[in-house]
Amino acid sequence: MNKLREIKQLIEPQMVLEGAGVRLLRSFGPHTSNLYDPFLLFDHFAFNDPKEGPIAGFPTHPHRGIETVTYMLSGKVRHRDSLGNSGEITAGDVQWMTAGRGILHEEMPRRGEDNTIYGFQLWVNLPAAQKMGTPRYQEVKEAQIPQHIKDGNTIRVIAGEIDGVQGPVNEIAAQPLYMDVSMSPNSTFEHAVPSDHTCMAYVFSGSGKSASQELHSPQMIIFEDGESVSFETQSEPMRFILIAGAPFNEPIVPYGPFVMNTREEIMQALDDLKKGTFVQDSQI
Repeated sequence: MNKLREIKQLIEPQMVLEGAGVRLLRSFGPHTSNLYDPFLLFDHFAFNDPKEGPIAGFPTHPHRGIETVTYMLSGKVRHRDSLGNSGEITAGDVQWMTAGRGILHEEMPRRGEDNTIYGFQLWVNLPAAQKMGTPRYQEVKEAQIPQHIKDGNTIRVIAGEIDGVQGPVNEIAAQPLYMDVSMSPNSTFEHAVPSDHTCMAYVFSGSGKSASQELHSPQMIIFEDGESVSFETQSEPMRFILIAGAPFNEPIVPYGPFVMNTREEIMQALDDLKKGTFVQDSQI
């Protein structure tokens, strides 16, 4: 029988301001301690309060050495970058951007027809050997994300695999699992995770239990080592993002939108920005 993972830490997300004054709920951000290797940041955005006024968004900014994962549940994000890419991420879509050696991009959220924006952004580290690789995108539309029904629960599989159902995002160094799990009342959900992978879950709706501990929303759960995770609900449904990935076990030096392995590499990134050599074939 698989060893169930116990809960190591429960994180109550905190409100932060980013970009041009965008309010976010942040569970964790980049830090030299690298506690959640290979994951660097997890943000939850929900622009549903009219008092927030116009949405400022994230004007053009650089990234190097990481991957950013944007998953929308409502509303949209218009984006464009220094490679000439542009488009919209709408409800149910995912954008997995590998910044590699450097990219400049902007992300401008817009409310949907119901006047809301709801979604998440995850930052995933790159190993030293890939930090200066070629930037690329994997953009996945809602219709391309498979849904798997198991024991009355609905699982949207973005990356990784469950019962032979494979997510569309692939060829990622961290070998990630990224699933959107909607649990019905009075149900259970268990999933195997490689024992050496970092595993976490972000509960964003409803309540339930894992490893006999009460869970509520919004809340980030960090799991101990083990071979599987298990959840249960009672009278209320619960919805969460299940995330796992292989740690790289390398030192990191984060500085704003850059995450490299040494201070010298951060200084090089800043110098490249100053000299205008940060990106190649820039079209912004």
